[in-house]
Amino acid sequence: MVKQIPSYLTKQMLIVLTLGFSSGLPLMLVFGTLSLWLKDYNIAYSAIGAFSLVRLPYSFKWLWAPAVETIKIPLLWRLGKRRSWALLAQVGLCLSIGGLACLNPTTQILSMAILTLCVSLFSATQDIVLDAFRVELFEGRTEDEVKGATIYVLGYRIGIIVSGAGAIGLAAYFSWNIVYFCNALLIILGMIAVLLSREPEVSKKIEEKRCESLFKYAFVEPFAMFIKRPYWLAALLLVFCYRLSDAYFGPMAYPFYDDVGFSKVEIAYITKIYGMAATIIGGILGGILLARLGLMKGLLILSLVQGITTALYIPLYYVGHHVGFLVFTISLENLSSGMATTAIIAFMSVLCHKGYTATQYALLSSLTGVARDVLAATSGYVLELTSWPIFFGISALLTLPGAAISWYLYKKRPSYLLNS
Repeated sequence: MVKQIPSYLTKQMLIVLTLGFSSGLPLMLVFGTLSLWLKDYNIAYSAIGAFSLVRLPYSFKWLWAPAVETIKIPLLWRLGKRRSWALLAQVGLCLSIGGLACLNPTTQILSMAILTLCVSLFSATQDIVLDAFRVELFEGRTEDEVKGATIYVLGYRIGIIVSGAGAIGLAAYFSWNIVYFCNALLIILGMIAVLLSREPEVSKKIEEKRCESLFKYAFVEPFAMFIKRPYWLAALLLVFCYRLSDAYFGPMAYPFYDDVGFSKVEIAYITKIYGMAATIIGGILGGILLARLGLMKGLLILSLVQGITTALYIPLYYVGHHVGFLVFTISLENLSSGMATTAIIAFMSVLCHKGYTATQYALLSSLTGVARDVLAATSGYVLELTSWPIFFGISALLTLPGAAISWYLYKKRPSYLLNS
């Protein structure tokens, strides 16, 4: 393990780390952090859950991924296909997050929904570009793809923690408007990483294709190539089901902490310090586990671990306001989540054909978005009809479909996974 550390400290890996941070940062601003902001203004649980629908661009980003693959952006195009689209999306993120910072949930809830939709749209576009960018940087090198996924997830999770726990901690001392404005400025770090990076060689292939072949290249070939994969439908189902548990209880996590009696300072401190440490360790351990056990066996084991750690929220409800048990629960949940995220991102990376990365990866990651946004939109209603223990029990059971499909693919061992 020590011998592998230098391979994670190259300029390329540091750029991937920052790109992961830029990709992860907007998510909590339209997810858990936004839920707590709305709860502070006494918005109903059903409305908070319904806000998941404005994140639908994450679920349908594959629809405009071909445009990202082919359309040239005036002036910016000279920077390269990936870099030009990344910068365009990041500018949009700065403006839309900054716009949210100017609103009040009580009197401007519709405007908040519209701007949240804009944040989701630009964030989803950024994800299309940065996911393709990362995969193409390590073309044909499976071991480096896993390392790249590990570092990307690390940056992604740090971004989530900064806009999650970090934002909540800041909200204990400043208004939510100031908190969102500060997060808008952090997107600049992603811009710097894009400007310091080099355009991947694979992404330059589009420039060599004649105009009449663009439609086939962008809209037909990515899907035609993907369905040639053995057991491609099972692979799609695994991507959809693998993070269902996290997706379902995610919007209600911070409101749950608040209901149990934890203050914003406690929530921020515990999720930032212990959650961040557990997430970082989990992401790294996920990469090590995959290297030791193989991708499919790792996916199977980690799917079951996710269910166990989600179920820990049930005893936390009965224990109540107990800082030690909250630290224990959040640490284990973030540890398993970090490991599972590394595994599923590595799996999606292996599934992609190089040269069609943006469209194929957007399709795969959109499936996780459907699970997170459409299914999660019902979480508030289910909670209002049941109770916290039943709600978390349902969330834990949602890991079983992913485990079953992981077992199926592990037994079938399609050729493209033989070295994984």
